Amino acid sequence: MFAIRGPPFPKHNGGPVQLGRLNGTLSFSDALSNLDFAFMGAFAASNGRWSLLADYNYTNLSFSNSGSGPSGSTLNTSFTTQFLSGYVAYRVYEDPAVQLDIAGGFRWFSTETNFTLTPSSAPGRTTTVDDDWVDPVIGARARFVFSEKWTGTGFIDYGGFRNGSETWKVLLTADYAINDRWVIRGGYRYIAFDHEIGGNDFEFHQSGPLIGATYRF
Repeated sequence: MFAIRGPPFPKHNGGPVQLGRLNGTLSFSDALSNLDFAFMGAFAASNGRWSLLADYNYTNLSFSNSGSGPSGSTLNTSFTTQFLSGYVAYRVYEDPAVQLDIAGGFRWFSTETNFTLTPSSAPGRTTTVDDDWVDPVIGARARFVFSEKWTGTGFIDYGGFRNGSETWKVLLTADYAINDRWVIRGGYRYIAFDHEIGGNDFEFHQSGPLIGATYRF
């Protein structure tokens, strides 16, 4: 699921102009049919107890929501977003069944989002959010060994630590080792950004299932 909350938008309620909030939402199934292009990749390297971790996401998507403003109006949302997370992790606990790492790093987010509100009997109005920023993040990763082939991974982080900027992520996967080199992963991810842009609040939330493969060098 995608959810975007944009800056206030002027609207009329039969009197003086007031500020309305723009909200665009899209379910996971609808996102697949409205997707223009997407890419996600991850990298990890370890040496003893130390690890370097990184993941990158690019999404280009456009969709419409009805009833987002005055009666009969439609909100058209198009956005291109990128975010990159990088961490240095250290293993603080390890036994044959559980491994626990703590991590620190950064998350970069970039967006170009256009909201066009089209009332049923008036010209459409467009507002644009175009910005990028970097937040520090801290996190923890746990890996559970269930059998020779099956493992599970959980990762959670939080960042921002300043007024007007906040981000967090939760990632859960079940991992199956085909052989010594290849691992198939399936799971769920939720990631959120809340940032103040030009004195206005911008929120972005992305959640849903994921599937991928890992190759070990």
